[in-house]
Amino acid sequence: MPDLLRVRALQLLTRRDYCRVELRSKLAAEAESAEQLDAVLDRLEEERLLSDQRYAAQRVVARAGRYGNTRLRQELRQKGVGDDEIAAALPEAGDESERCRAVWARKFGELPQSAEDRARQMRFLQYRGFSGEAIRRVLAGADE
Repeated sequence: MPDLLRVRALQLLTRRDYCRVELRSKLAAEAESAEQLDAVLDRLEEERLLSDQRYAAQRVVARAGRYGNTRLRQELRQKGVGDDEIAAALPEAGDESERCRAVWARKFGELPQSAEDRARQMRFLQYRGFSGEAIRRVLAGADE
């Protein structure tokens, strides 16, 4: 049975990377016991086939063009990635202010004409997970 569990884990990992928590939940129904499942996951980590660090880095790179650091950090925490792995992966996203400016330019492209517009643009960027500092820089210097 451990071999079948390992094969199933490898089938999943060939499609895309998973973090340990996510893979554990996918395989839980097929495992005879939690100890057996943990042993398979430990072995995959030893063989570097399962890596929370690699998962976090890939996830950050894939989603950095649309989201800010706050949103990326929140998504990774929800997936069960540890704070150390998140901290190591976030720099791969690039400068948050530049990403914020790019998202703002795609969505709006022009400075807000009223307080209502400014609030709407700020809410949109906050929802996307950009920091207040990055949003202020973009809205203050959007015409640069």
